[in-house]
Amino acid sequence: MPISLLPRISLLAALLLGIVACAPPSLPFARLAGLVTSGQLGEISGLAASHVHDGVLWAINDGGNPARLFAISRRGRLLARYEVEGAKNHDWEDLSSFELGGRRYLLVADTGDNAGRRRGFTLHVFEEPAKLANGKLKPAWTIHARWPDGPRDCEAVAVDAAAGQVLLVSKKRVPPELFSLPLADPRGAVVEARRIGRLAGVPQVSEELRRKDPKLAALFSQVTAADIAPDRRSLAVLTYGSVLFYRRSEGQSWADATARAPEAHDIPPIPQAEALAWSAGGGGLYATGEFGPAPLFYLVPQQ
Repeated sequence: MPISLLPRISLLAALLLGIVACAPPSLPFARLAGLVTSGQLGEISGLAASHVHDGVLWAINDGGNPARLFAISRRGRLLARYEVEGAKNHDWEDLSSFELGGRRYLLVADTGDNAGRRRGFTLHVFEEPAKLANGKLKPAWTIHARWPDGPRDCEAVAVDAAAGQVLLVSKKRVPPELFSLPLADPRGAVVEARRIGRLAGVPQVSEELRRKDPKLAALFSQVTAADIAPDRRSLAVLTYGSVLFYRRSEGQSWADATARAPEAHDIPPIPQAEALAWSAGGGGLYATGEFGPAPLFYLVPQQ
């Protein structure tokens, strides 16, 4: 969910001083790709690259907004809006694109829980529209799930379709917890998420920032988005201050990959950074935030 205006302003100031606050090395290449100026996309909480339409990204808004999916260009221009039928936006926090059985899908993660009250959560899967035009969408299937041991906030969800697996990363736990769910349609059953590991090496803020602004410091390393590269060799994880790359070797599980220290970099100045997506070709990532108008950055990791 959105944080209040005052923490947003403080967070923006801190992000502009990102290198001082976090100190991991800078990305080899980070450029401003565009700007999302549409008033309909004022609280972007999830991004995903289209695998049907060249140069198109999908986006969602955070909770408190209508249940809609948006198609935007790589420069941030609004291309189409889809009203969702059969699902509500309780607290949409991440978006993933994937291919399964020769069809292309989008998964919307209704997993946010700032207050720590939701024992259950919902994942909605939509078939990606063949045409870009304003319209309506219904879920192809919905996964109703619950946490194994009580509520937790989660804003980072990624799909490994080849493994039939959905990965979920907790936001506020230290270190962040990694959970797994089956991607298949549960046909009405409630599925319990399984904890499979924890994320190692998440950069923490400097002691100077802890002293100056302890509330902001508590937010800075929280996980806000995740996405799996098309080649399935990297899991990219976003926090308010860093982007992390957990590399996976052949045959290695995601639990083992995230147990090792990641490649970590500063993010560029993105106010309330909460959305991250690999490009369709996997050469880099798009990142933006929940504070409109939203800068849209393209990040290229080390090869």
